[in-house]
Amino acid sequence: MDNKPFVYEDATIEFVTVAVQTCLLLEHLTETTKQEFITRLCRMLPLLYFKTEMMQQPERLFDGYPQRFVAEEDYEMVRVGVKNLLGNDDAYLEVFMDDMRYSDEPLTAYISEGLADIYQELKDMAANYQTENEDVMSDAVLACLEAFNEHWGQKLVNILRPLHALSISNFSDETE
Repeated sequence: MDNKPFVYEDATIEFVTVAVQTCLLLEHLTETTKQEFITRLCRMLPLLYFKTEMMQQPERLFDGYPQRFVAEEDYEMVRVGVKNLLGNDDAYLEVFMDDMRYSDEPLTAYISEGLADIYQELKDMAANYQTENEDVMSDAVLACLEAFNEHWGQKLVNILRPLHALSISNFSDETE
């Protein structure tokens, strides 16, 4: 039987790998076109969701939460970068927001904000993972998984809906 520490199990390494690849895509927005970005996200986000769902939650080892590494400037760099890349396609009507229950009007959400929120959780986890302290690494993965359950998992699937529509409309435009 394989008794690898949690942070070196195959499922954990696969999850961290996809998380890091997602962060890299969001950090290098100027190196891609809008269509390439949409295509890559439509492939990457379902994989990220799947890898997250396949994870077993480790037990918390420390009191409190792991260190935060993403500064407001980093968050804004991603948010503004995505917003600029997507232009008018950044906004979409949201139906799965808590505020929808109290509104007669559709609510507008932004792909850029959702991706920046996801980025923050993934990047903080990845930065803690780089410490090579197995306990810190484990708690960082746990915090990321808890945040997935609390908010960024829903944001991921919400964002995927308009990205899919953009992908299909852009594909249709190219074939005409």
